[in-house]
Amino acid sequence: MMLGQKIKKLRELKNYTQEHMAKQLSLTQSGYCKIELDEVDIPYSRLEQVAKVLGLKPEDIISFNEQMVFNVMHNKTESGVNGVVFQNQLPSNEKKLYEEQIQILRQENTYLKGILDKVLTDK
Repeated sequence: MMLGQKIKKLRELKNYTQEHMAKQLSLTQSGYCKIELDEVDIPYSRLEQVAKVLGLKPEDIISFNEQMVFNVMHNKTESGVNGVVFQNQLPSNEKKLYEEQIQILRQENTYLKGILDKVLTDK
């Protein structure tokens, strides 16, 4: 997948329009469109700007793999509920990293809740 296509997919996942992106990047809509169509080379400085608008790091855009994203299917399942299917499972090393990060965030959350409770009860 080319860089412009990755930017387009990420923009769509954020529900941003091309007009919104163009405005944030001080471009015309047609100028921004050329980025998504890979009609222009994207300097790293512009990639940093695009990443900032999308709330990402440039390396997140470069390494984006659409197969790792949920594929929301609009087909009805036997139970009559729309299904969500993973196209690919995470590699075990990435899964482990995510699990470790989740554990760290849980510990941090517990710690901060304790501080907040202490501050609120000391008043």
